[in-house]
Amino acid sequence: VGERDSVIIMTHEPNWLLDWYFNNVSGKNVKHLICDYLKGRCKLRIAGDMHHYMRHSYVPSDGPVYVQHLLVNGCGGAFLHPTHVFSNFRKFYGTTYESKAAYPSFEDSSRIALGNILKFRKKNWQFDFIGGIVYFVLVFSMFPQCELNHILREDSFSGHLRSFFGTVWNAFMYVLEHSYVSFAALILMLLLELGVETCIQHKLLATSGYHTLYQWYRSVESEHFPDPTGLRARIEQWTFGLYPACIKYLMSAFDIPEVMAVTRSNICKNGMQSLSRGGAVIYYASVFLYFWVFSTPVVSLVLGSYLYICVNWLHLHFDEAFSSLRIANYKAFTRFHINHDGDLEVYTLAVDKVPKEWELDPDWDGELKQPQQLSHLRRFPSKWRAASAHQDPLNTVKIIDHFVIQQTEKPDLGASNRSVTC
Repeated sequence: VGERDSVIIMTHEPNWLLDWYFNNVSGKNVKHLICDYLKGRCKLRIAGDMHHYMRHSYVPSDGPVYVQHLLVNGCGGAFLHPTHVFSNFRKFYGTTYESKAAYPSFEDSSRIALGNILKFRKKNWQFDFIGGIVYFVLVFSMFPQCELNHILREDSFSGHLRSFFGTVWNAFMYVLEHSYVSFAALILMLLLELGVETCIQHKLLATSGYHTLYQWYRSVESEHFPDPTGLRARIEQWTFGLYPACIKYLMSAFDIPEVMAVTRSNICKNGMQSLSRGGAVIYYASVFLYFWVFSTPVVSLVLGSYLYICVNWLHLHFDEAFSSLRIANYKAFTRFHINHDGDLEVYTLAVDKVPKEWELDPDWDGELKQPQQLSHLRRFPSKWRAASAHQDPLNTVKIIDHFVIQQTEKPDLGASNRSVTC
């Protein structure tokens, strides 16, 4: 590199943004190169790693300018990163910068973050398996809640709500004194217990022990399917009682609400010590099945809302909040062009939406190929094209940024042995 040559510095990550964001100091060797050796000849610094496009250009001042333009383009990454969390970046190496381009824009980036509330569960449905289990583990020791009758005795809906949230508060205070638990999981636990209590109060559950479903089946059987020949009694005798017993216990196994309600009533009357170890396992397994189904939508909503609030209001967890959305769109790449005047033109081209379905382009096979022909000089340079024409990148590509870096010293056109280095 000559003493008066302009230089582009390329690093793997944009430490000017990350150091500002994390309040950190890194890249001391690069700083020494730029500030102490190049001394203002670094016209452009470029990096990837962040999956978006951003360019900051210096604000003219009386102080030294070590880098004129700071450019990030990692739009080839697997998922999109936000831009709006870096909107307040201003200073680097003592120079003031202003944002000249952002892709997606700050407004679009903030809007995209809303997907954590609306789409988190759809895009991360596997999280339900873990989230529901975690919520149950947090509150399983608080099952059952036996003192809930006072909520149902209220005369008005507002009284029900007031009494319910009063119970939530008392349970929460108990949790703070004795254990750690999610507030949302606590509410779900009380709602599930209140639902079971309501069914018991209205004689919908726990009316005939563990075999209510079987007794209902026998009543329907005797009413609509009479057995005048006594065939069922003979089958019971021939199978030594296994025929009705198998049906009875199989129905009991599938009648989970009844098992849960009857066991709950027994615990509330006689205490947890009245249950055998097997009975306790059956009870908690029954509660888990309903609690898991009940809690998984709430788990996803709570986590998605948390990520949205963090990334949009607090500018935290930008990597987690956007990796959860797994957005494969907003692709871009940057091209350099040194024109006849020796100036460096920088273009960034992008497509907002990436096609998900592709097909072979028959025109590519039909085009006459010249030996050693460069692909960009061909009329049909790609073997593949988008299945939908309106999504084809050739039709949707656009220039999202273009700027020119002037050559510091114009070459002497009369001297043929001099060259321009950028």
